This record gives sequence, structure tokens and C-alpha cells, in this order.
Amino acid sequence: MRDQSPGKWTVFALVTTGTFMSTLDSSIVNVALPTLMGKLDTTLLTIEWVVLSYLIAFTALILSFGRLSDILGRRRILVTGHALFTTSSLLCALSPSVGALIAARTLQGTGAAMIMSCSQALIVDAFPETERGRALGSIATVVAAGLTSGPVIGGFILSHFEWWMIFAVNIPVGLTVAVLSWRILKGTEADIRRDEPFDLLGGLLIALACGTLFTGLTHGHTWGYGSVRVLGLTGAGIVLTVLFILQEKRVSHPVLEPRLFDERSFRLPVLSAISLYTALFTMVFLMPFYLIFPMGYSEAQVGTVMMIPFALLFVVPPLSGALADRIGSRILCVTGMAILSLALALLAWPTQVTAFPPIAFKLALSGLGIALFLPPNSTTIMSSVPPIRRGVASSVVGAARNLGMVMGVALAGAVFNHTYTALSGANGLSTYTPAMEAPFLAAFRYALFCGAATAAIGSLLAWQRGPEPNAK
Repeated sequence: MRDQSPGKWTVFALVTTGTFMSTLDSSIVNVALPTLMGKLDTTLLTIEWVVLSYLIAFTALILSFGRLSDILGRRRILVTGHALFTTSSLLCALSPSVGALIAARTLQGTGAAMIMSCSQALIVDAFPETERGRALGSIATVVAAGLTSGPVIGGFILSHFEWWMIFAVNIPVGLTVAVLSWRILKGTEADIRRDEPFDLLGGLLIALACGTLFTGLTHGHTWGYGSVRVLGLTGAGIVLTVLFILQEKRVSHPVLEPRLFDERSFRLPVLSAISLYTALFTMVFLMPFYLIFPMGYSEAQVGTVMMIPFALLFVVPPLSGALADRIGSRILCVTGMAILSLALALLAWPTQVTAFPPIAFKLALSGLGIALFLPPNSTTIMSSVPPIRRGVASSVVGAARNLGMVMGVALAGAVFNHTYTALSGANGLSTYTPAMEAPFLAAFRYALFCGAATAAIGSLLAWQRGPEPNAK
């Protein structure tokens, strides 16, 4: 170990640069999908795999990389992740076809999983316990910066350059961070290796479980939620998950130790995080359709409006994290989830189209709830595990986020489509007319009420964790 470790803010800068790259790349790609569909001469059903391949690879592998970061050292996993993310960004930019782009995006998701699997662990290692909430809250601000600036940067690039530039912008940043991380973190706590085996079968089972489950859930609307393919993939994912749990209980060095979930301060915050992202993405998925169809907004206006809830993540999380360092996480997490539940219920309440100011207020209210909840909840999860398991804990936070996102989209899609089809007799929104406003609003209302109920359950879960022993 080196005599003097790098400063905590140096580590923070390295970690947050990678976090910003990952979130920026995701939001840029979403904006570029219509352009990519035209340039690569493909269909909507195919081009959506540019997003899905990244999402599935990320979620399927993040737990395994979290465990490997505890074994091989976080520096090696972080640097390798940046190198792979950068290389795959180059491959994305050079892709001659949509198939090649999807394959490169899969590699890019793998690199992002390596980066994110140990990011929060590096932050927790670098900062004292009394400052972790503020540091993790600042990460939420960086995530917000990536999500909100992505559409703006993506729109500028697509307006002035070829589509491949949205991937090429990652290359110089990724190379720089990889080199700096390798040099600065060398000989620090991030370089500690442990003589433990890796559970290869467990890693394979969780990867297959995530892949089949996510593919089934994300294609429910296209294939039909009761179709053989969706039910088969979802069922296979559940079976593989059960096999994974049995495998983890059997081996001495599992990918994810089941004993971690024996701790209320780990188990309940993870379940709360899944609830939050499930509730949030019922709104994130359906709100653009509400703004475009009944409200009549343009796509540019929709993009601006949907920035409102994330704008709160620039200001509130560092304050929420610092407050959690003083009073504990329980009250803040319960309050944040309750505010999100209220905001979703208010968004669902009107039986007719409303004006912009009330919508903006409700979206801002949802953003406030999210910003209050995330930093203290992450701090609780990361502080509840021993230092040698923080890589796994960090990856669990990322996996919970993605699982909640997919569940939210699947829940919103199932409730909305069932209700809208039953009330309107239409096959989908492609046939929407002003006469179908009432069925649309009813379907929208039921779906967001489901999101509000999910957030309320998350608030109860946050309360059940109990007060922290060291809360003042």
C-alpha cells in the first residue's frame, strides 16, 4: 500500500466522471433512436435493441463484477471497465449495420456494469462515515447532469455532425479516466486483492436469469403479456433466479451472499429502492404519451417538460445526504417515498386535460421525493455491509435500480394497454384520435395510481427498517 492515499475528492472526481459518461451516453442514445432507425435502414422493433442490449448486459453482469471487484481489487475492475466502455464506443461509432451496433452496445453495457459495480464502494471507502451521505448525494447530482444534458448534447451533435459522433465523444474522456484511475488508485485500498474463488455457476445463473426475465418484461407490449414467448421467458427467469439463490446458499464464496439480506438495514433499503424506481418509471414511461396525445405537445416540448423532475436532483441530494449524516436515513426515506406517492396520485387525479403549471408542480414534487430518498437510502445500504463486501453492495444498488425501471415500464404498459384497449376498442395509440381522450385518461389514471401505490409500499418498507443506532 502507498504511504499516502489520494484525496477523497480526487477519488470522487474519477468515479463521477465514469458515472456521468454512462448516464450521458444512455440519454444521448435515446434521443438518437429515430435518426439511427433511418440511417441504418431498420425497424422500430429492431432499433429498440440498441437500448435493450445495453440494459440487459448491464443488469445481467453488474452483480458478478461487484463480486469480482471485491476479489481482484476495485482499481482493476474500474480501469478495465473504462477501457472496455471506450473500446466499445469506438466500435459503436464504426458500426456498419444495426446488428454490429447492437453487438457493440452489448459490450458497452458490459463496460458500464464494470464501472458502476464498484463506483459507490470507492466513494464509501474514500469518505469517512460522517460525510458519506453528502458524497453519495453529490453522485445523484452527477447522474442528473448526465440525464438532463444528454438530450441537449445529443440534439446538438445530431444537428451538426454524423450520428456516430454521439458514441465517439466517449473515447477521449474514457481513455483519460482509465489512465488516471490506473495511476492514482495504484497501491491504495482500491488495489486490495483477496484470495477467494469466484462462483462461476452463480454468475452464469444470475446473468441468464436477468437476460430472460428482462427480455420477457420489456417485450410484453409487443408480443402480448399473455403470449407464450413472454410467459416462457418470464417463467424461465423466475426458475433461474430460484436456482441462483439455491446455488448461493450452497457455495462458501457466493456472488451475492444471502446472509447480507438477513440485515434489515440492507434488505429493506434495497426493496425500497426497487419500489421507488418501479413507481418512478410508471410516470417516466407514460408521461410523454400524455403530453403528446391529449395535451398536444411537440416532441421538443415533451423533452423540456420531462427535465423538470430531474432538475431537482441538481440541488436537493447533497443537502439530503448531508442531513442524513446528522439525523439518519429513516425519516428522509419515508418522507421522500410518501412525497413521490402523493405526486403520482395527483398526476393521476384529473379526469380531463389540465394546464401546464399544475403538471409542472406535480412533476417537481415527484423530483423532490426522489431527491430526498436516494442519497440516504444508498448510504444505509453501503454502510450496512463490511468493507470487503462493498463491491457487491454497490452492484446491488445498480441492479435494484435497473430492475425497478423495467418493472415500472412493464407495470405501466400492462395496466395502461389493458384499460385503454378495453375502453376504446382500439389496438393501440397509433389509432389515437381526440375522441379517445376519455379512455386514454382513464388508462393513464389507473396506471399512475398503481405507481402511487407502489411508492406508498416503498414508504412503509423504509419505515420498517427502524432508526439507525447512531442517528442523532
